[in-house]
Amino acid sequence: MSQQQAKRPGEVAVEHPQTSDASLQYIGRIHTPWEQREDCPRQGDPDGPECQIEIFPPWHQALAGLEPQRSLEVLYWLHQSRRDLVLQCPKGRQQPVGTFALRSPVRPNPIGSSLVTLVGIDGRMLRVRGLDCLDGTPLLDLKPARAVFMTDLRS
Repeated sequence: MSQQQAKRPGEVAVEHPQTSDASLQYIGRIHTPWEQREDCPRQGDPDGPECQIEIFPPWHQALAGLEPQRSLEVLYWLHQSRRDLVLQCPKGRQQPVGTFALRSPVRPNPIGSSLVTLVGIDGRMLRVRGLDCLDGTPLLDLKPARAVFMTDLRS
């Protein structure tokens, strides 16, 4: 078990059930400059480095209508995260905190989300700013940001 996977004092792990209630399909892959979890920003930085989101065929057709400078919500699978902690001790905290009270990548279903700015579209590659995940992270979904989407509906 790597140090990233080791429990800190006060953390509590449970046995993670191996049953499956849902099926997810990766629709792409995220390319960032970060190779290790400790290198990732804690939250995405809107002025951070430009990253790429690769959309796999046949899903690239679903990019129709996206426009640069729009905000997108990116949902991704945190494939290197452990899934068994119910209490965690984040750095700088003295007492354990429940997983659902944190934005930690350690979760029963490690789905991450970032609000990003779409910088540009090159075929099936999106250029964005604001991500906070590892290079090679599997992409689950893209959605217009809620505020932007609601404004478009009212127009």
